[in-house]
Amino acid sequence: MGYKTTLELLTPRTAEGESRQVLEKGKAFSGGMLPNMFAAMAHAPEAMETYMFGYKAFREKSGFTPAEQEVVFLVISYENSCEYCIAGHSFAADVMSNVPFEVTEAIRNDEPVPDARLGALAEFTRVMLLSRGRPSREEVDAFLAAGYTEKQILDIVLAIAVKTISNYTNHVFDTPVDGVMKIREWKSFRAVNRMVRFLRRGKSS
Repeated sequence: MGYKTTLELLTPRTAEGESRQVLEKGKAFSGGMLPNMFAAMAHAPEAMETYMFGYKAFREKSGFTPAEQEVVFLVISYENSCEYCIAGHSFAADVMSNVPFEVTEAIRNDEPVPDARLGALAEFTRVMLLSRGRPSREEVDAFLAAGYTEKQILDIVLAIAVKTISNYTNHVFDTPVDGVMKIREWKSFRAVNRMVRFLRRGKSS
């Protein structure tokens, strides 16, 4: 699965200095809960501060509805194979953002999204991520035709930046999914395929 850091998840008791301060901010940011992701990210307070600022700005200023925001975050996390964030945003989609269950499942299973507007958003988010921010004119036109704006292209850039911080942190830490999110655990097909290839290689040797 790649390198796993030797750093331990921090707690308010084990953290010191800026790390302890940012953990307290993270706890308040999350409504009193300290997510495992923040316990990892707090090793670099500057990264965690940037994440929280960008995440809050996207939620409050992007012009996307809560359901649309969750679609954007889920697509990015799927393409980055972040099991922690897929579980977290699937849970949020169910209990906070009112995303239809079939939409969440379609993204989690790499299937067409059964909603024209959300499907266009999911596809354009994927295009922005995989093209490294170089969509074609036709892809932008399809996004705009679905009712979105050119300004929201930049908001998707912001979401990609925010999720890069969280997804990559979770990769390096192999962050355990928090208990409340376990009901929506997800395992990466890419990870499964790598394991299958590894097992086959072992049998043939």
